[in-house]
Amino acid sequence: MTLFVQLFSRLATQTGVLVSVQATRGSVPREVGAWMAVFADAVVGTVGGGRLEWDAIAHGRGLLDACTDVAPFAPERQLYRLGPSLGQCCGGEVQLQYERVSATDGATLRQRLVQPQAELALFGGGHVGQALVRLLCTLDMPIRWIDSRDEIFPPTPQPGVQCEHSDPVQAAVPTLSSGSRVLVMSFSHAEDLDTVAACLLRQRSQADLPYVGLIGSKTKWASFRSRLAARGFTQAELDHVTCPVGIPGITDKRPEAIAVSMAAQLLLLGNTP
Repeated sequence: MTLFVQLFSRLATQTGVLVSVQATRGSVPREVGAWMAVFADAVVGTVGGGRLEWDAIAHGRGLLDACTDVAPFAPERQLYRLGPSLGQCCGGEVQLQYERVSATDGATLRQRLVQPQAELALFGGGHVGQALVRLLCTLDMPIRWIDSRDEIFPPTPQPGVQCEHSDPVQAAVPTLSSGSRVLVMSFSHAEDLDTVAACLLRQRSQADLPYVGLIGSKTKWASFRSRLAARGFTQAELDHVTCPVGIPGITDKRPEAIAVSMAAQLLLLGNTP
């Protein structure tokens, strides 16, 4: 369950305190915009852990205890000096804001907290694809998951995952959102080749797919390069494809390990559209 699903599920029945990082100076555990929601019996999200978070949770619950519908508290801010006052060796400063939130704030919170992210277009629903989707859902990354086999998808997809049957699978490429990151890992080398070719054609005409990754070995890519060159793609166009995908040096071939490596590479690209 993603953070936002947890947050909005709890807000449907409980009042909470939203704690958000408003400003920072020096070395700090989280960035401006990081948040957590404090409830009487649970915490959703994090502002960095350690003594800072411990104190913030305690203060948030104190505000909840004193808060009533008749006398709700106004938003307040507190400055925490991590070294002198909290004994955290990062030593910077964090300004936290505390505000009461409830079900009536749902729409506003969605606008404030759900930051736009570039969509991942994932071609392939095999073992690695499934492991990658499970992992990226914990980061609330929007995913368009495409396969020519309709039965491959889970019966109940995770929030934020759009499952799509496309036959031929490469027919979906022209409809991808501009700025999509693309990962190609279908069950078929023929489908992989046609999908990469479709991505390169789109990149030639629109230049709006900043990352096209292809699962496979260096040998597979050498074969694909030759066949794509025979279709008329230039050296520069072929250089736009990343293959093998993932962080170099990770040799573990379990689907979950490959998914972690791919996710790390996607994070290095940045997550804004």
